Amino acid sequence: MINEKQSMYIAIIALVIAVLAIGITYTTEAPAGLTGPEGPQGVAGPDGADGSDGAVGPAGAQGESYTQVAEAETCVVCHEGAGADHQADYDDYNDESNLAITIDSVSTTGTTSVMTVTIMKDGAAYVEDDLSDLDQARFYAMAYDSATGMWDGRDEDYVPSGYVRYSTVAAIGGGQYTITASGVTYDIETSDAIAYAYIAQGPLDVEAGGSHVHLYADVASAGISYGAADEYESVAVVSGCEKCHGEPYGKHGYRQAEVEGLSDFASCKVCHYDDRKGGHQDWLVIPNDPVRYTELHAGDDLTEEEEIQYSYMATVMQDTHITHAMEFPYPQSMSNCVTCHEGKLDMILTDDYFTIETCKSCHAVTGSEEYDTAEYALATVLPAVHDGMNLDTVNCASCHSAAGGFPVFSEIHSGYDKQVYTADGVKYADAVVITIDETSVSDDVVTVKFSATSSLAAIDVADIEPTVMVGMYGWDTKDYIIGPHERLVDDNGDGEISRSSGDDRALEYGVGDDDHPRGATVSAADGSWEVTVDMSTWGNLIDDGTVSRIEVAVMGELVDADDVELAINAVSKTYDLATAEFVDYYDPITDVEGCNTCHEALGITFHGPDRGGSIVVCRMCHITKSRGSHLELQSRSIDSYVHAIHSFQAYDIGDVDFTDAVEATRYETHVAHTMPLFTIKDCEACHNEGTYEVPDQSKSLPGALSATDSVDDRDIGDYPIYLTGPATRACGGCHRTDLINADDAGGLEILFQHMKAGGYLIAEVDDYAAELGTVIDDIMYYFK
Repeated sequence: MINEKQSMYIAIIALVIAVLAIGITYTTEAPAGLTGPEGPQGVAGPDGADGSDGAVGPAGAQGESYTQVAEAETCVVCHEGAGADHQADYDDYNDESNLAITIDSVSTTGTTSVMTVTIMKDGAAYVEDDLSDLDQARFYAMAYDSATGMWDGRDEDYVPSGYVRYSTVAAIGGGQYTITASGVTYDIETSDAIAYAYIAQGPLDVEAGGSHVHLYADVASAGISYGAADEYESVAVVSGCEKCHGEPYGKHGYRQAEVEGLSDFASCKVCHYDDRKGGHQDWLVIPNDPVRYTELHAGDDLTEEEEIQYSYMATVMQDTHITHAMEFPYPQSMSNCVTCHEGKLDMILTDDYFTIETCKSCHAVTGSEEYDTAEYALATVLPAVHDGMNLDTVNCASCHSAAGGFPVFSEIHSGYDKQVYTADGVKYADAVVITIDETSVSDDVVTVKFSATSSLAAIDVADIEPTVMVGMYGWDTKDYIIGPHERLVDDNGDGEISRSSGDDRALEYGVGDDDHPRGATVSAADGSWEVTVDMSTWGNLIDDGTVSRIEVAVMGELVDADDVELAINAVSKTYDLATAEFVDYYDPITDVEGCNTCHEALGITFHGPDRGGSIVVCRMCHITKSRGSHLELQSRSIDSYVHAIHSFQAYDIGDVDFTDAVEATRYETHVAHTMPLFTIKDCEACHNEGTYEVPDQSKSLPGALSATDSVDDRDIGDYPIYLTGPATRACGGCHRTDLINADDAGGLEILFQHMKAGGYLIAEVDDYAAELGTVIDDIMYYFK
């Protein structure tokens, strides 16, 4: 039973339950309050766990495999130092001789004269019986007429008189020898005369041309002047000869013009004395009657009439003028007398030298219109007043003198090439100077500001017609991946890219050309210009790093009041796109002054006077990507082109009509010539020291060689365009030429196989430009 106390507990619990029930079931909802401000972002929670891998997708399409088109050249593995070896051959010629000779005495008794000499080699007496171990050993005497300044070697019957040749050798011990001459007509040692001796030994492995031309490792000369012979002064300077022929100058390679004990060129007079009859009348026939020359060249003899017509005296002047004006491809104008007569023009441009003999030594008399030798012939250049005159007998100075009233010699010939110098001898390239003042690049558009100054009152620099060029260097090499002279864009949209269809050069702009799609003239006034050149067509090459530098250049065409185009220097600067500054990126390989020693002003004889002053500017047209358009199996790149030209490869052999005797003979004589140093191996004639080894492939782009021309009746067959590397292009420039000139088909094929084995020769290319791009990518990939 429930007692009272338990009943009370139960009542209390029931009451609590009832109250709770009422609170739960009966609530009154209060109205919503105002929304408070949003609280701060809470701390991010930890990352969730990775989900499970998805299902494997379907297989992709099969990719294309890539085959390398070209592998790097390996020429340097076997040919390291080859350039130095070439140079060493020439250095062996012009270094200090191991031979020495002195003339101890000359003693004449009656008609017999004895010259006594001492010969040393390597500092010790040179001992042998008869000097037959020497390759050259000649001993002379020559009389000098101090009253006339003439060297007379023969009498009126053309019997040797002043000319003496010593020939009988006897050893007397200790390196001394006597050499005896008989039939002597005067006492040499008591007369106005010279004694002269030269010796040579050690023929060098060079290509020196002709039976009279040889280079030797050791050459020595000696001389003695007797009486007034030392008063002789030549009107020429030896330094003029040395410009083209090297220093020290040796005629034929070993007969030195400067000999201790003799006046300059006196040694030359022992053979080229003033009354010696000339023996090379055929040289004079070359420009006057080219057809007749082909017959003489083939072995025909001159007729008696021709002997008289082309007679001349074999003086130093006559033989030098005739050979340089008519026989050799002289690399500058013959009107530039200053080359050989610097400082002595006042001695030669006188009435005494204004003779028909002087004129005919440089000018043809008639020339040939058909074979292009008439332009500078006397019959062409002399005014009509000379018609009917017998030029062989008339005295020019009777009219052309102060008394005669007609222009004197110095007025007709200033002694300076009018394209290169003023009449007073100021070089235009020194007086008229173009300067690139400022360059900037924005959105791949190059802005170039440049100006010109002149120290000559007669020259207004505002008359200069400039051409601006921008070349885009590729892969940090010295070569252009986009050359300014190329045509790369179908500017007129006719589906063809070519000169004939009217497309413009890529990045070459003639100031004032309003039609060029990538060039514009901002301003041009008073010798200052501002232009823009747009590179954006090739902006992707800048974006991807292929191009990081550009070359900016200006060429200036300037014509004077006489309508003569003047030789002024082109200029250029290298511009770094990243730093926006001009930079000196590569040390130069060549120096243009090396060119000008022979050419006087680069470009005047083969391009134009505005193309000189800078090999870098030459390279902006002569790029590796272009084939040698005039030279078969060569690149237009300077390293191939210049090597071939100076090895005397002929231009456009496919255009030579070998059935025409004149054209065939001209080809034959041209390819037989040799560099005026008597060898191509003097690399330093053009190159800076140490820059003539196998090219560094990381610094030079691959390129293209031209195909062979079609030539009938030769052994060399047809070769296609080749894509190849720097060594094949540059070193092969000389070696291919030698084999082409010799028509050595077997040797040429062996050379190509050798080059292919050590590098790459890619032929049978349908689109060589596109394929070359692939080759460049392949090779330069190694050097990124």
